[in-house]
Amino acid sequence: MPALAPKSAVRDRPVAPDVATEVPPWIARASRTKSTRSEPAPFRLILGSHLGLVPIGVGMLLMLVIVVAGSSLLGWVQTASDDLHYGRPRTFQMDAFVGHETGSVPSHFIALNLQGQIEIIELPGGDPTRARMYVGPHIYGPGADLVPVTLRFVASSQPHHPDMLILFQNTQVVLHNAGGTFEPVPHT
Repeated sequence: MPALAPKSAVRDRPVAPDVATEVPPWIARASRTKSTRSEPAPFRLILGSHLGLVPIGVGMLLMLVIVVAGSSLLGWVQTASDDLHYGRPRTFQMDAFVGHETGSVPSHFIALNLQGQIEIIELPGGDPTRARMYVGPHIYGPGADLVPVTLRFVASSQPHHPDMLILFQNTQVVLHNAGGTFEPVPHT
């Protein structure tokens, strides 16, 4: 068995100069001619150059679906909320002192949206035998029968005789308190 060379001798062993610096010879490749090369198909060329746009198109389609579904969901939630709050037909009730009372009980008001026609019932002093009915404007458009109608009373020129505001669809109609009844404000 031959003796092992010391590690320092292996590390510093000279390498033959012709092996370390020799460059492999250049080998000429055969060139390809047009007859052997296949042309890409037009579809493959179009698809290959626009393949990066597919994720963008899918993302846009997905966003469109999300917007349409979200809009439908929000509309349904709003209608369900109005159903819980105002019922069907849409009804709003409130009590207010408007100067039509004979005692200490406030008048009771009921605002209805009956198939797009606004109707307001007043029970002066809570007495149904003296009930008055006011016909408000007609609401037009799709879903007109589902529009909530609310009332508000605002100070007028006569003390303790507030005017009635009918509120619906970002619109307000004023009925003037004329001493025992409400009348539409004349247009000037």
